[in-house]
Amino acid sequence: MTTTTLPADSLAQAPAPAPRGHVTQARVLRSEWIKLRTLRSTFFTLLTAMVALIGLGALFSAFTASHWPSMSPGERAHFDPALTSLRGFFLAQLAIGVLGVLMISGEYATGMIRASLAAVPTRLPVLWAKAALYAAVVWVLTTASALVAFLIGQSLLSSRHIGISLSDPGALRMVLGAGLYLTVVGLLGVAIGALIRNTAGGIATVFGLLLVVPVLAEALPTSWGNHVNQWLPSNAGQSLLSLHHEAHTLQPWTGFAVFCLYAVVALAGAAVLLKRRDA
Repeated sequence: MTTTTLPADSLAQAPAPAPRGHVTQARVLRSEWIKLRTLRSTFFTLLTAMVALIGLGALFSAFTASHWPSMSPGERAHFDPALTSLRGFFLAQLAIGVLGVLMISGEYATGMIRASLAAVPTRLPVLWAKAALYAAVVWVLTTASALVAFLIGQSLLSSRHIGISLSDPGALRMVLGAGLYLTVVGLLGVAIGALIRNTAGGIATVFGLLLVVPVLAEALPTSWGNHVNQWLPSNAGQSLLSLHHEAHTLQPWTGFAVFCLYAVVALAGAAVLLKRRDA
């Protein structure tokens, strides 16, 4: 019986195994970026939000300019030129919220979340990466869209000499506020998707929180509603989009801080459950 012994020089020339990289937040971010940009739903949903923000703003501005001579003094007194050109944010928030939910619930539906969490055993970097990446993308796109919507809208309103410029008090805050509001809506969507882990349930919760709850609150007695409505998530966040402070509403930045607190609490709850529950 004989044995074959490899020469020492051939052993030295054998390729060494590739070193295994450590899991870092930057690498998790890169992985999530690949997922985000390769999904067709991402492109179409974000495009819908941008078209809604710009298109509806232009439509409302054109409609207001054409009907300005026939509008009553009361309607003219409550006219807000900046908000008119940014009205599209109301529809855009639905697209942003839905995609935020899908960022996580979609992986639970396909089972891909198991691979993601197996690659990142500590789990939380996955949630932070999804939230941070989505917030950055939404903020850039929606802020740029809000600026375009504002400029187009004011150019249409200027035909009746009722437009304003970015240098007017509160105008720049409202344009930036549209992007900030939609960014926090996206973060809420991500958090709710992680909490519920079901696409239909997550989307229904986002819609209910942003649209249904404020409507139900309107049924409260005036003495209660004046105190409750201003603290609801969407009402608090949208105070950043008001040119003039109204009675029984929070100050713009105070309201936005309250809205951010809702998102922080939701993300904290999602982080706790992500650590405790099985994938």
